[in-house]
Amino acid sequence: MTSIDPECSADDRARVAAAAGILARGGVVALPTETVYGLGADAANPDAVRRVFAIKGRPADHPVIVHVGGAEDIPRWARDVPVQAEMLARRYWPGPLTLVLPRAADVADVVTGGQDTVALRAPAHPLTQALLRAFGGGIAAPSANRHGRVSPTTAAHVREDLGDAVDMILDGGPCAVGLESTILALVGAEPVLLRPGAISPEELGAVLGRPVALPGATTRIRAPGALAAHYAPRAPLELCAPQALPARVAELQAAGAHVGCLIMDGAPALPAGVVHVTLPASAADYGTGLYAALRRLDAAAVDRILVAQPPQNAAWRAVNDRLRRAARGSASG
Repeated sequence: MTSIDPECSADDRARVAAAAGILARGGVVALPTETVYGLGADAANPDAVRRVFAIKGRPADHPVIVHVGGAEDIPRWARDVPVQAEMLARRYWPGPLTLVLPRAADVADVVTGGQDTVALRAPAHPLTQALLRAFGGGIAAPSANRHGRVSPTTAAHVREDLGDAVDMILDGGPCAVGLESTILALVGAEPVLLRPGAISPEELGAVLGRPVALPGATTRIRAPGALAAHYAPRAPLELCAPQALPARVAELQAAGAHVGCLIMDGAPALPAGVVHVTLPASAADYGTGLYAALRRLDAAAVDRILVAQPPQNAAWRAVNDRLRRAARGSASG
């Protein structure tokens, strides 16, 4: 292990050192990032990564993201690294961008889901950056929740979902972005967006000097968090046109359902007594609060969650992606 950032407080240094020691011994640590909390293990220790899968109930063929300190770590995990990866890492790392690249020969199958690619990201949260420096290796970390359910954006969410199954929760406060990272594949003739996030394909294309193919493009790569049914609350989630929401609420209430609503600033008035959470009309701010809002509605023990459909434009691409998957996931859960 390497030294810990001296700019950390004494308490932070002690917590980071403890977390690094747990990882080195093959343990599992929940860690903060700017996107969501991750469930981390030593990416070079297959048995430790398998424990992450067991805790989450994650399918064995579903790859995980390896979190690294920065662009200088890419050659440890990837081969035949294209210059485009270096360009994007210089521009966006540390930050909410995951790059899918050809895997290095010694990367474990449990990390890649058996594929010939590996997903890499340098997270921006200062505690996790300090942890990566102290640990001195890559940390394989999917979101710190049960597979398919709402991702955690606070340490309390991790405790609610995983309890004592985790060796340590490194509390870094609420996540600033709140939605999982953008995932971009750089393994073929063209860059392909595998999952939308805070960094848009238009921004990536501007850096690369060429368009990025959008989701739905033909690709065989299985990406973390890209299952059709994912990010789901316990209560069935239904998307509804904003103007139709009051009538749909009344219809469900007439049938005896306890309804919860997720609405946006400026939404039409709801019937009296409806449990609801209001989020800002900014796509970024809405995304930051989305998962916490879904958890609040679940905690209210509602029978159905109605979500007023956000705008259908590029700025809302990541939010709408998560809501569509949540609706499918809650219907199938």
